[in-house]
Amino acid sequence: MIETHYDCPCLEKCPLNYTMSIIGGKWKMQIICSLNNKGTMRYNELRRKLDGISNTVLASSLKELEEEGLVARREYLEVPIRVEYSTTEMCDRLMPILERLSDWGEDMMKGEKTKRKGVKEADI
Repeated sequence: MIETHYDCPCLEKCPLNYTMSIIGGKWKMQIICSLNNKGTMRYNELRRKLDGISNTVLASSLKELEEEGLVARREYLEVPIRVEYSTTEMCDRLMPILERLSDWGEDMMKGEKTKRKGVKEADI
């Protein structure tokens, strides 16, 4: 058994639970990944990239991610005002972890396909 200094499973002080409260939800991960893949983006460009997101949800999600230090908002005092969003260094540190989770999910998805076809994992 692995010893930790946290009283898990996923109690209020659990670091994993805390992390998921920051990046969880339907759109936050997609926002983070879009900004990471494309780089700095303007609001409307990001909204077009995220098919189906409402203005209200995008604005509130960006605000929350900014408050948590994962997304930077830069406003240019032009007419009309231009606002750009990008990932922060803290978010860049998170990306390798998310990539590993993505790899794990991809492996799980492959496993689901083989289970449906009746193929054993040892046969792959």
